[in-house]
Order: sequence, then structure tokens, then C-alpha cells
Amino acid sequence: MSEKIEHVKCLIIGSGPAGYTAAIYASRADLKPVLYTGMVPGGQLTETTEVDNFPGYPKGITGPELMEDLKAQAERFGTLVRFGMATKVDLTSTPKKIWIDETIEMTADTIIISTGASAKWLGLENETRLRLNAGGVSACAVCDGFFYKGQDVVIVGAGDTAAEEATYLSKLCKKVYMIVRRSDMRASKAMQTRVKNTPNIEILWDSETHDIIGKDTVESVIIKNIKTNELRTLNVTGFFVAIGHKPNTDIFKGQLKMDELGYLDVVAGSSKTNLPGVFAVGDCADKTYRQAVTAAGSGCMGALDAERWLAEQDIH
Repeated sequence: MSEKIEHVKCLIIGSGPAGYTAAIYASRADLKPVLYTGMVPGGQLTETTEVDNFPGYPKGITGPELMEDLKAQAERFGTLVRFGMATKVDLTSTPKKIWIDETIEMTADTIIISTGASAKWLGLENETRLRLNAGGVSACAVCDGFFYKGQDVVIVGAGDTAAEEATYLSKLCKKVYMIVRRSDMRASKAMQTRVKNTPNIEILWDSETHDIIGKDTVESVIIKNIKTNELRTLNVTGFFVAIGHKPNTDIFKGQLKMDELGYLDVVAGSSKTNLPGVFAVGDCADKTYRQAVTAAGSGCMGALDAERWLAEQDIH
């Protein structure tokens, strides 16, 4: 433990569009925020090469560059951005207690949680390699589908998200192969009907991804039928994974209300959690949109909510 416990008015746990936007607004409100980035400074966007749907960048920008811009803007107004990860919290105490990297103990009047969510992957070696090299593997059809206009792609998954993204891709792509491991789908009946009635979506039942082929970019995908062991090669250029996300909220279990998947519950129309002075923004509290721009918007909400809460408590 550190010998001296540092106290701050506003502590932001996590970076990304939500965390950095919260920092910009909190700094301008003179809350003197300290932001700990987490183990992946900038969050999921640091693994995204081209970002074409964030307002203000007409020529597009890379994910890492966008995060550096947001970080620099937060620092310009006085945010202290530090590398480190919150490993333990006591949010029921007054002030709240937080431990960073299990060694640094801090207290804070308000906490803004922006720990994000992590996409689930299949774990294939080539999936990882091509994903990290921006080679055609993605977990967000809305983000990256545009780049595959008129091409053939694969999407893996059987839930509502997979069905929704398959439908979205079908409007852009020539052909969409939907890989479903079982002989039925988990998606709602309405979503299943929509997928099955879309002519350029082909559902491959009882199938799993055997391998992804391609040196620098996806060139084809080998599918295995788990009942017959038959292999089939699909000549595609894009590989989308839609098997879910896991919110990075484990350290808040038992203290903050969350749904069965681990997404933090917030009061509708706000960033307020069930504990006073604790706010949740970005993908850790959003399982519906999961976009950089909506995360940034919620980060703004978190800072404004924190500022108003401090004023109500007459904490200066």
C-alpha cells in the first residue's frame, strides 16, 4: 500500500471515447479529474484501423490516432491521465476507495466508470493474427461493413446481434454466410424470420469455423460441419464475429447493480448507478449501441451528472 492515500474529487476508471470525453467535461468543470486508462489505453478502438463514422473526421482516422486526439484534448484541460488498472473498489464508503494495480490506494468523491466491454472471439490463431493486423476480421458489422461493399463475407453467431448484423451486412454485401453451430438459432423469432427471408444470406447450420485463410487479409474461410466433419471452403474477404461481448465490470460485482450479462444498470436518461456519486458510461453500461460516438455522448453525461451531484452535496 502507498504511505499516503491520494484524494481526488473525480476519478475516472477506464479510457476510450467515454472515459476521455468524461475527462474533457470534468476538467472544464474544474473537477480536476484523474483518469486511469486500464490495461488497454484507448480501449477497443486501439485495435481498429480505420474509423470513418466518428463525427469531425471527414477523411477518416485510425482508432489509435482518434484515441490520442481525445487524450490530448483531455490533458489540455488539466486531466491527469495515468496508466494503471483498478483492481479493487469500495464504493459504499464515503469517500469511495479505489486500489490501482493492487498497490496504490486512492479515495474519491465521485467515480465515473468507463471500463468498456471486450468482444468475445473464437480463439483461432489466424483469427487473432488477422484481427490485430486489420486483415478483415471484425466484431462490429456496423463499424466495418462499409469496407466490404459488394463482397462476400462470413458472420459467426446465432443470437439477436448476429441476426441483426447479418441483415445489416446483406444490404451492403453480395453474399453473407451465417455460421450457426447448432441446428437452431437463439435469436428471436422475428429476427430469425428476417434472416431466413433475406435472399443473399445463407445459413450454414451445425457448422463451426475450422480456419481462416489469408496472408495479409482474409481470402477464404474453412467451415466444418460438426455432424458430418465435412469441410467446406468459402471464398470471402471479410470475417465478422458476433458471439457476444463481456463487460469489464467484475470488480464491481456485489456493489453495483448489473444485469445477468454484467452490464451496469443506470437510471434511464442518466449515467447514475444505484450508488450515489458513482456513474457508469460507455460500453460497460450499453449493450445496445456499442459505438464510439454513443460512448462519447454518455461520457459527457457522466461528467455532467458528477458535477451536479457534487454541487448538490456542496462538495467543493
